Amino acid sequence: MQVVCWLLCLGLARALAVLQKDQVAQHAIKLYRSKGATHGHSWLASNCKRLVGLLHQKNVVVKKLAAAADAVGKDQALSEPERLFQVHTLEVFQKELNESEHLVFQAVHSLQRALQGDYRDVVNMKESSRQRLEALREAAIKEEQEYVELVAAEKHQQEAVKSALAQNKTLSMLDEILEDVRKAADRLEEEIEEHAFNNNKQMKGVNVEAVLRVEDDEENGGKRKNKSKQKEVEDDLGLSMLIDSQNNQYVLTKPRDSTMPRADHHLIKDLVSVVMLSLPCGWICTLVGLPPMFGYIICGVLLGPSGLNSIKSMVQVETLGELGVFFTLFVVGLEFSPERLHKVWKTSVQGTCYLSLLMVGGGLLWGQVLRIRPTQTVFISTCLSLSSTPLVSRFLAGGNRGDKEGDLDYSSVLLGMLVMQDVQLGLFIAVMPSLIQAQSGDLDSFLFGSLRVLYLLAQVLVSLAAVLLLCVLIKSFVIGPYYKKLHTESKGNKEILVLGMAAFVFFMLTVTEFLDVSMELGCFLAGALLSTQGHMVTVEVMGCIEPIRDFLAIIFFASIGLHVFPTFVLYELTILLVLTLTLVIMKFAMAVLVLSAILPPSSRHIRWIVSAGLAQVSEFSFVLGSRARRAGIISREVYLLVLSVTTLSLLLAPVLWRVTTHKWVARAERKTIT
Repeated sequence: MQVVCWLLCLGLARALAVLQKDQVAQHAIKLYRSKGATHGHSWLASNCKRLVGLLHQKNVVVKKLAAAADAVGKDQALSEPERLFQVHTLEVFQKELNESEHLVFQAVHSLQRALQGDYRDVVNMKESSRQRLEALREAAIKEEQEYVELVAAEKHQQEAVKSALAQNKTLSMLDEILEDVRKAADRLEEEIEEHAFNNNKQMKGVNVEAVLRVEDDEENGGKRKNKSKQKEVEDDLGLSMLIDSQNNQYVLTKPRDSTMPRADHHLIKDLVSVVMLSLPCGWICTLVGLPPMFGYIICGVLLGPSGLNSIKSMVQVETLGELGVFFTLFVVGLEFSPERLHKVWKTSVQGTCYLSLLMVGGGLLWGQVLRIRPTQTVFISTCLSLSSTPLVSRFLAGGNRGDKEGDLDYSSVLLGMLVMQDVQLGLFIAVMPSLIQAQSGDLDSFLFGSLRVLYLLAQVLVSLAAVLLLCVLIKSFVIGPYYKKLHTESKGNKEILVLGMAAFVFFMLTVTEFLDVSMELGCFLAGALLSTQGHMVTVEVMGCIEPIRDFLAIIFFASIGLHVFPTFVLYELTILLVLTLTLVIMKFAMAVLVLSAILPPSSRHIRWIVSAGLAQVSEFSFVLGSRARRAGIISREVYLLVLSVTTLSLLLAPVLWRVTTHKWVARAERKTIT
């Protein structure tokens, strides 16, 4: 019966344009009787009459509001701002009435469209659901805007009442001062408010999403702590969390009112948890003879989604960990002078290119056997060919790596190849859109993508030349006077020196990022440029930067543990161990083969150590894998396999490094002595 009523109301909506309002109810009753209905006549007639009465009353009210707005506009006793505000308030009421009427007939039309559709046609049902969802989102936006305007009107009325009361009494000096401050504060809020919502909602690519606001309560058995004034203050500060329909979680990044300080308590709690748990985990690993970075990764596993799931600001923690990568490479550059870089640059470039080509060739061969798409094979092979620069840098930290004149030491070759892989990473990220076009199978798009790859390669070479030219200029004219000035100003106060070094690192990082080269390369070059000022400068800078580097590196390795899923590894332990061991052995063998071909005869004994340093997968495969999964290059299953193999290879790397160096470093030293 209610469905019939809604259909009749739809006919009523169509008849509004040609029938008088008092004839609509009779018209609906005739339609209902023509269907032979015998029940519910009084219910239908009363509801149709009620709807017509509401529409008639709405039209009367709209006319009265329009007349009131005209009267306010002609009232000369009101000031111009007051007149405009009252007119705008009346227009808000008119809009609310019109939108309410529109939603009634929109709902009726949606019901008719649903009844006319085929329930077996899933595509049609999906499209109808999408249209209703879009309509609800638009209605929610309009209602939110009207609510904000009504809140502003209420505030204006309260201010008007206060102003009227103030005019009836003599203001004290303090009251006058506070009134002036209030007006200045209102002007300040109007100046700093960005209206980000209204400015961005019409932009291309902007989607309206429904979100849940989760209050910042302590979850202790479902009990809520002290929900009173303190809770109301937190709500007003906007410290709650938003969750969209895709289960993505958001925290406040910039408040509407920038005059009040705010703190992200989720991030503070996360950092406290990471630091406190990293101490016992790293300590235990040190006691059993393992590198402490194992303990930091285990800390991330325990606190991450696969463990206690207590880390709320995962993106912020991982971003802070990236600073650990930057400062780690800066310290590596301090120990890696331009003379050593000049000695190994040819070997580094050739070794990196040959190793990547061998990995891609081997991947394509396995892809043909397993019938995997070439684009997917190229991506996985290139991703797995990269090695972890921060991990190897920790291996080399504090080691005795002196080299003999004319020979190459393993640390120089290894770090040189890792730096070139960072450059290769930046190029690969730029080429990913072409892989996406190739994934679609469009021949024209693929050919265009190939030309684009050649263009990007030329662009990277030009950018590298520009970076090297800038480094030469900085070394010749800038770095010496800059450090001397910092050293002079920082006597008795190391803050200026630390700030100056960090600013220089971020400057080089920004330059290389602007030129579409890896940001990690900029951090490495910053350290290499400072190392040209001599050993004393290196020692002084190292003493200031190393504590910062160590703290941020702990967060970085803990953030790796956030992406380790022990349950998935246990479910697929056999296949993951086979894949990891196969990958490590294959990378080790390929690196030995390449280095045997390009190293000079006097330095070939270091190929085993360098190969051991390269026989793992870079943590940047997490980033590349997530981008490829969103782009549809790889599936969810392949993404999880890449993630797990990368993690296992990083865990296996310290063992392989310790075994190789124990056997070959001493032999290399004996050979150097003889």
